Amino acid sequence: MKSSRLTIAISMLTLVALACQATLPITEAFSTLTEPDTQSETSAPTLEVITPAIAISADLVSQQDALISLYEAVSPGVVSIYVETQQGGGQGSGFVIDAEGHIVTNFHVVQDAVYIEVSFSSGLKAVGEVIGLDADSDLAVIKVDVAGENLRPLALGDSEALRVGEMVVAIGNPFGYSGSMSTGIVSSLGRTLDSLNQSPGGQLFSAGDLIQTDAAINPGNSGGPLLNIHGEVIGVNRAISTFNFNDEGDTLNSGIGFAVSANIVRRVAPSLIATGNYEYPYLGLSSISDLTLAVAEELGLDRTSAVFITEVASNGPSEKAGLLVGDAIIAVDGRDVSGFDEMISYLFNHTSPGDTVQFIVLRGGEELTVDLVLGARP
Repeated sequence: MKSSRLTIAISMLTLVALACQATLPITEAFSTLTEPDTQSETSAPTLEVITPAIAISADLVSQQDALISLYEAVSPGVVSIYVETQQGGGQGSGFVIDAEGHIVTNFHVVQDAVYIEVSFSSGLKAVGEVIGLDADSDLAVIKVDVAGENLRPLALGDSEALRVGEMVVAIGNPFGYSGSMSTGIVSSLGRTLDSLNQSPGGQLFSAGDLIQTDAAINPGNSGGPLLNIHGEVIGVNRAISTFNFNDEGDTLNSGIGFAVSANIVRRVAPSLIATGNYEYPYLGLSSISDLTLAVAEELGLDRTSAVFITEVASNGPSEKAGLLVGDAIIAVDGRDVSGFDEMISYLFNHTSPGDTVQFIVLRGGEELTVDLVLGARP
């Protein structure tokens, strides 16, 4: 066990790879070789240092100083996580959320772990214990027994207040390079991915309310924080998107990363600490959310911005509420929904199992109001 721990390297459970990092211009000097002195055959060439006259704006200097200050303030709260499983070793990232030693990371980072070691930026190392796991959001909470003065909890921001285009910062342990920082922007909001939880029908449930970013996120960044410029955690880096570009299966980075929103973390983490799990609202339906004009016309719909129901689970909440295959959900609790992603983000952030939600549904060209009591995901 000891030797295997020493050989834990950069083989983290990989979701794919991404490499798109925004950089800041810097002032640099360069040298040119002058012509030798033609009046002296023995004189040696001399180097003349030329500094380009580059005007650096005060705004750029201020932005650079802000990023330096942000890193120095939050990096003590970011940790590197090394994991042993029966299959081998892996790595990831995480961040401290309270003075009791609780650390948020990804489910897939610590899944099936038989040993967890947490490294702080100070050089301190501690053994971690899994407290709770959530396969739906790909979140986990681990705990370390560390004195309070060694813990720097990071604050959670309000991810619902985010806007596309805002600057974000990722800090983590990509490829084993702990304490690495990259910058980017919020590329989109309210994305969904497959969760790691399988439905009774064999399909994967959806994980909702994900933040899309172009900040450089690589294997090993998983579980680390995505921060706004105020140093608040607005997401937990989860996955990166790539695609194969040849028949050999080689992949190409696409510059698309995904992070679990901070508001999901705010709901899930306390439950994982208290009970070890978290219950998500359950509808019991499948849908198409990205309707083409042709499909909408074939279905008799006069709009493409809707959640079109393709399957209703037997004896599930949707069937009990009277929803049918072919219905198109256009609003929930008085909020218009343009697609499945938007509906799931709302439900995950604002509802719990047992709550009653009100749908506005298009059926046969008519609008219907349907009250539905949410279940809990199996």
